[in-house]
Amino acid sequence: MVQEIYLIDEDKELKETLKRIFKNDKEYRFTSVATDKLEVALKNIPSLIIINEDTIKEDILEMCEKIKQDEDNSITPIIILSSNNNHEHRLAMLKLCIAHYIKHPIDEEYLYYTIKNILKLIYINRRVSPLTGLPGNVQIQAEMKKRFLAKETFAMIYLDLDNFKAYNDVYGFLKGDEIIKFTAKTILKNVHTDEYEDSFVGHIGGDDFVAIVSKTDYEKICQNIIADFDTNVLKYFTEEDSEKGYIEVENRRGVMEQFPLTSISIGVVEVEKGRFHNVLEIGEAGASVKHLAKTIQGSTYVIDRRKHYEDK
Repeated sequence: MVQEIYLIDEDKELKETLKRIFKNDKEYRFTSVATDKLEVALKNIPSLIIINEDTIKEDILEMCEKIKQDEDNSITPIIILSSNNNHEHRLAMLKLCIAHYIKHPIDEEYLYYTIKNILKLIYINRRVSPLTGLPGNVQIQAEMKKRFLAKETFAMIYLDLDNFKAYNDVYGFLKGDEIIKFTAKTILKNVHTDEYEDSFVGHIGGDDFVAIVSKTDYEKICQNIIADFDTNVLKYFTEEDSEKGYIEVENRRGVMEQFPLTSISIGVVEVEKGRFHNVLEIGEAGASVKHLAKTIQGSTYVIDRRKHYEDK
């Protein structure tokens, strides 16, 4: 996944320096942002913001407060580059939760590892599910909002497991965690390919996942996930249950009930310019189409291809 790093800097030298020292790290992209374009830039929700204080005229404290008060960028880390050695000034920056304050002249190697370590820490601590290692709700919402505001055409793929509670009741939560991890790997394997290199996979929580892809062949992705899942999920069941094709769970009345083996339901929503007013509407459409998929027994997918037509 590309790491978007915005440089608030009125001089081109910093960008050229960073491009040079990161020349072997293709996943990092540096974009210069003029101070009067900051609000526009924040809508893209960058991974990191670097401010070169020596080249800007605006009050840096006010600028940092504006970034931190922006709802979508409240967790976006900021690095300050400055020749201001005043102790109180540096403390004021750190009180605003600035990640690093680096003094000029810049040690390039120090700056390189500072940027890499900050992004790695943010990824590990704030954006991933501890069980699957996938980005969580914060990053899912940010990724969806970024694409929506950029007026991209993309597809939201919502996935969750059927009869998962029954599986947990029979096999226990530890085994249930193993199926969750297996599901994550199955989705990643079939979404993160060379063909879909700009794709995104996130873990909403529990047995709920989401993928975001820009290509139009969503049906192929769904078919591949289902074929892979149905073939390999059987290893998480006993041979007896696999042969029966169901598991038995005692309900609250003490009566044994039969539940089909765990399957996966997928709902896909095509997002085109003008179809939705906001990301909440996308989520509502996703919940509806995934619910429809879950009414069909076994692993299945349903694609919502409704088009938007402008009022004449």
